[in-house]
Amino acid sequence: MTEENTEFLPDLDLAAIKEILPHRFPMLMVDKIVEISKDGATGVKGVTANEQFFEGHFPQMAVMPGVLIIESMAQTAAAYTAYIDNVDTDNNIVLFMGVEKAKFRKPVVPGDQLRIRATITARRPPVWKYEAKAYVDDKLVAEAAFSAMMTPPKD
Repeated sequence: MTEENTEFLPDLDLAAIKEILPHRFPMLMVDKIVEISKDGATGVKGVTANEQFFEGHFPQMAVMPGVLIIESMAQTAAAYTAYIDNVDTDNNIVLFMGVEKAKFRKPVVPGDQLRIRATITARRPPVWKYEAKAYVDDKLVAEAAFSAMMTPPKD
């Protein structure tokens, strides 16, 4: 990492994330954002046994759905982008455009703490491209490349 990229910004707690993202329970998939720098950010999601999705995925062996791991990645990336680019989140919303690739390497289960590292790989506002990796106990559990765009919310 170069010297200019080692400057860290303040972490974002849940209240700060709610100021940036429109998501709310049960779809808010990031609890805090830590290690924010110009290179990227790390989001944290505590995966608890009382998550609604575990009621049906799967009752005999609770596993966090891969699409929700990607949603955690996207929310981490969206909050990071809005924060560092000083986006007017009252008049803009970040929307998924596509998932270019995704790999799931290990199941995420109740009690795990998901740590998501998201980086911007390309930006041409209003479109951003990202790569993200998700870890549990420093072991890679998922990775994805995806894109999103900023747009005013529709009435």
